[in-house]
Amino acid sequence: MTDSWTKVATADAVPEGGVLAVYPGGLGLLLAKVGGAVYAIANRCAHMACPLESGACESFLLTCPCHDWRFDVRTGAFVEAPEISIPTYPVRVTDGEVFVSVQSR
Repeated sequence: MTDSWTKVATADAVPEGGVLAVYPGGLGLLLAKVGGAVYAIANRCAHMACPLESGACESFLLTCPCHDWRFDVRTGAFVEAPEISIPTYPVRVTDGEVFVSVQSR
């Protein structure tokens, strides 16, 4: 498995307390910024693959707009049943640019 860092946005494009959908290589990701830190999570709910981009983000919790499932943007864990999760991806911010590591499998 190799890591590939891909520029996906500028840090300013991700609103504090909000989300931004990005599609590196066609992979649907959601960037969330909480306390100035940027997190990357898959842009689909574990329940019925509903897009999460129109969901509410409060602190570290992202709520699915379809069925109100809540996920921690740091870990991808479903709050009510942590054994269920959605993928998260490593993020680094360098010189105001956001890079996500997408692992080839």
